[in-house]
Amino acid sequence: MIRRKLTVLPVLASLLFAASSRARAQVTYAGSAGKQPFTVGLGASSFSDDWGIKDPRQVGITLWVDWRIPRMPPVLDGLGIEFEGRDVNYATPSYLPGHRMDTALGGAIYQWRKHNRIRPFGKFLVGVGSIDFPNDTSYTHDTRTVFEPGGGADVRFWNSVSVRAEYDYQFWRSIFGPHDLNPNGFSIGVVYDFGSFSTR
Repeated sequence: MIRRKLTVLPVLASLLFAASSRARAQVTYAGSAGKQPFTVGLGASSFSDDWGIKDPRQVGITLWVDWRIPRMPPVLDGLGIEFEGRDVNYATPSYLPGHRMDTALGGAIYQWRKHNRIRPFGKFLVGVGSIDFPNDTSYTHDTRTVFEPGGGADVRFWNSVSVRAEYDYQFWRSIFGPHDLNPNGFSIGVVYDFGSFSTR
């Protein structure tokens, strides 16, 4: 009887150890699998149109989709690609009927992700801009390549949800003669980080 107990105990201990190891491995895998390198968000923008002497401002909607490049060396951890879509089409001044600016941009973003609550970032995007404007002729619409440097920060306020605030400055190349049009302004919104906001 004692000999049987001595045989059974090591076997049970081995089975328990194997089961706990598998369970721990599954938990780790599931936890890792849930941490996707994406951040998505929606915000409101207030932009200067850079249009004439009065330099009117309009309000718009901005969409962000960020993808962080995985398995980067520590010095580049936080480097990613951003897609930004913006429609500046609201609060249009009465003397600029029909004025509207839409952009679809993509490019590099770098976010300092070492801090658990505040994560500043800088970015440089390139894409297409569409502009509608009042004119006495049939020329009331144009499209251009748009360059946009910008920067801001995500501030976590609940789990993986953060407030994003940023400033962007655009270059619409040679849209009216040799000069660039330079709309610029602030955006504020809410983003969700699918990779969680904990430090890595």
